[in-house]
Amino acid sequence: QVQLVESGGGLVQAGGSLKLSCAASGLAFSRYGMGWFRQALGKEREFVATITWGSGRTYYAGSVKGRFTISRDNAKNTVYLQMNSLKPEDAAVYYCAADAISFRDVYSFATTSREYGSWGQGTQVTVSS
Repeated sequence: QVQLVESGGGLVQAGGSLKLSCAASGLAFSRYGMGWFRQALGKEREFVATITWGSGRTYYAGSVKGRFTISRDNAKNTVYLQMNSLKPEDAAVYYCAADAISFRDVYSFATTSREYGSWGQGTQVTVSS
């Protein structure tokens, strides 16, 4: 079965950086778009970023655009989220997810939870002010 394992979370001061990783197994990784979501305490899960299969086109939530960068290494079956200029409002549990379908149209970005079929267990990011 598909397994997604996030790592790299932790405590960082506002303005600092963290890089999250998500190692995937049990799927033909290169065929699937990947995404990052986050859920802050008491709030709904929200989309953060996505990267398509193939050319690796990316799309970001407005709140993180210009500060976060999603990337992937198909040779390592891993997707990353580089987070810079972190703000207290970025604090949340961050989840990695794999698209529910393979070979999604690369001009169609998956930005909702229901478009993803597999999820990791999450990694906590805490940002101190």
